Amino acid sequence: MSEQTSTPPQKADKPAAPEPTVTPDINDVAATMVNHEEEALAQCQAELAQLQAKSTELADQFLRAKADVENARRRAEDEIAKSRKFAVESFADNMLPVIDSLEAGLAIKDATLEQIRDGAQATLRQLLSALERNKVIAINPEAGAKFDPHLHQAISVIPSELDANTVVTVLQKGYLIAERIMRPALVTVSAPK
Repeated sequence: MSEQTSTPPQKADKPAAPEPTVTPDINDVAATMVNHEEEALAQCQAELAQLQAKSTELADQFLRAKADVENARRRAEDEIAKSRKFAVESFADNMLPVIDSLEAGLAIKDATLEQIRDGAQATLRQLLSALERNKVIAINPEAGAKFDPHLHQAISVIPSELDANTVVTVLQKGYLIAERIMRPALVTVSAPK
């Protein structure tokens, strides 16, 4: 007989036994939770400190800006008050030569009618010049000029050879100050034909 070598039959691989489940210890779980809570609390406290610092910085910036605005407002009010107080100074300075001229004319005891007239005309020129330097301009339309209700006030409408709605005569000059009407010119206007 022949000897046969036999190999023992191989056994099929057995599935590995499942690992035994370890039940975590309640103390370990509690310790982990406490650690997470402490970390979260520390992070929140750090964020809170950062936000408080930012809030303090913004509050300081706000107070500085508010103080700057208040100071600017006060300076503007002071400038306006000074402007109002001294606005007339330039005008008064221009009126002084007119006053001097009138006083000089009145000081002449035996003035002739012609001297009085010449003095009054010279004083009127000074006065008109002073007004112009202070941006006070006369409104004195010529006959035949178009009636402008913004600059003129019609006192009456009269028949005339001029075109309708034109100035016939100026009864009283008007005046502008810095392009704003102080007083409109009083005029008569031609009636429609």
